[in-house]
Amino acid sequence: MGRPVILSNGQLFVGLDESGLVHDFYYPYVGLDNLTNARSLQHKIGVWVDGKFSWVDDGSWKISVDFNDDALISNIDMHSETLNLHLTFEDFVDTQYTALIRRIRVNNLSDQEREIRLFMHQVFQISRAGRADTALYVPDDNYLLDYKGRCCLLIAGKFVDGEEFDQYAVGAYEVEGKDGTYVDAEDGELSNNPVEHGGVDSVLRFARKLPGGSSYGVDYWIVAADNQYEGQKTHLELKNYDISERLIKAKDFWQAWLKPASDKLAPLSDDYRRLALKSLLIIKGHCDSRGSVLASGDSSIFNYGRDYYCYCWPRDSAYSIWPLIRLGIFEEARNFFEFARDTMNQAGYLMHKYQPDRSIGSTWHPLVHNKVHELAIQEDETASVLFMMGEYYKASHDKQFLESFYDTFIAKCANFLISFIDSETGLPHASYDLWEEKFSTTTYSVSTVIAGLDTAANFAKETEHPDDEVAWSRVADNLRTNLTKLYNDKGYFIKGLLVNPDQSIDYDNTIDVSSMYGPFMFSGLPLDNPMITSTANTIISKLANAVPIGGVVRYENDGYFRSDPKSIGNPWIVSSLWVAEYLIAKHDKDAAKQYLDWVIARQKPSGVLSEQFDPTTGRPLSVAPLVWSHSELVSALMDYYDL
Repeated sequence: MGRPVILSNGQLFVGLDESGLVHDFYYPYVGLDNLTNARSLQHKIGVWVDGKFSWVDDGSWKISVDFNDDALISNIDMHSETLNLHLTFEDFVDTQYTALIRRIRVNNLSDQEREIRLFMHQVFQISRAGRADTALYVPDDNYLLDYKGRCCLLIAGKFVDGEEFDQYAVGAYEVEGKDGTYVDAEDGELSNNPVEHGGVDSVLRFARKLPGGSSYGVDYWIVAADNQYEGQKTHLELKNYDISERLIKAKDFWQAWLKPASDKLAPLSDDYRRLALKSLLIIKGHCDSRGSVLASGDSSIFNYGRDYYCYCWPRDSAYSIWPLIRLGIFEEARNFFEFARDTMNQAGYLMHKYQPDRSIGSTWHPLVHNKVHELAIQEDETASVLFMMGEYYKASHDKQFLESFYDTFIAKCANFLISFIDSETGLPHASYDLWEEKFSTTTYSVSTVIAGLDTAANFAKETEHPDDEVAWSRVADNLRTNLTKLYNDKGYFIKGLLVNPDQSIDYDNTIDVSSMYGPFMFSGLPLDNPMITSTANTIISKLANAVPIGGVVRYENDGYFRSDPKSIGNPWIVSSLWVAEYLIAKHDKDAAKQYLDWVIARQKPSGVLSEQFDPTTGRPLSVAPLVWSHSELVSALMDYYDL
């Protein structure tokens, strides 16, 4: 289903689904922990009018879900012909408080006075097994409290004129044969049951008579805190605030953050600029204030996969902050580099992926290959972060950053890269490829290692470490020379090779878009190098527009989320934009525009981009949004407009 709207303040992250319902609720980190569960839990919204009841996701409502072009504030419209009712929402995560706030306008489209009752349901799984939580009504300050241990969620709301909710109910959710307390709302009345434990949910009611053609407004909030006292302080602030002021502050924050980009992207056409700005908001929304950059907050993939994308991949993060750096937005980059330094193995390499709290993420990469102990890493991730530090320094001239990271990160990583070389090939030792599937020495990884070492050597020169400069430059130059060993007699860079324990070498001749993009973007070879040109021609002829909906497939016979066995794979946003970036560099903007427009055409109505698509139907597959898709789009558009 994806998340057409994401809301965030760097600590609290909320994903709204295509019915406008809360479906992901991460706290205290962006991406950790998800206090809902995408398999079954979403907060419901219901309306009772003159004896008739409807949940907004029952299929009878026309719903549009969008967010502002210049702020992470939702713009949701719900219309029921059956109830003759119209609901609008402006939702945001407060920029000062860890609170989700939903501003709701209930419009009576009838010409008759009617009593309209709005029901806001919430269901959390604070305990991982969905048990042992407690939800209770707190009468002193009129709120519901859902808690377990050091996680507290305070739920409340009021009419815009200050009157508070009039009924509530707390009960059991999907335990002991019970569906959930939300069912209690369907007769228009709530039980006012004040407490339950185990698997729990709760409902609030806002009831008011409305003359025909009029409306009322409701402000509803969920405050997240690590104890009841802190949460209650925020609740009381919101209770006594004019929430319209909180909304204005949120708009001001996002517009101020976006302004450098908004100014610089002014030359873009309207459709490109709108999606670029929305993409930047999505990138920022996935940045935790403590440095992690989440790949995607969309947990719906958990319905058909083994895991989420709610991790910080060093590579994905490096790509994600690249357009921010180019636009002069630096805070997120500095935070991420600190995250990388603090999570780096002391031997000088980064692991496969990390949780937002800096612990190591899950992996499917073994520590043994061909009965030999190997590192479960993707070497390109370490190299990519080094390279991105160079991009940051060129844009920021932040000498203090360079001096503070040189010994603690840069030198350690560079020394690891020059030590991780096979004598048989003069190329980096095998690690897992950027697609996380194959253990080999890939063209892409070799190219990023060259870029990482070139960057480190430049840093060494800048900081007057001549021995380091010579050592790292020498290895980078040797790798550039040896890159030819990955170029085959058919005229393209192959996916990779593997040196076996008996010193024999297996070659993987798969045509892979990364084998073009790596040498083009990172190797330091000139753009008109015949090996790059020939590889690009092969990629375009074999992987571009090779499926009915167009776009570019990652590589031949890509099996990830493969939905059509007859197809060579699914087209991806990233691989399509990589081809566009190459064509832009070759000054063939007309050809590049076809791929840019292909991406623009694949956006959801809210501007969200997924990872990949069904090759025949065009249905989005995997997660949405994928931050990498959005960051690559912004980078490609900046290239296209020479920004």
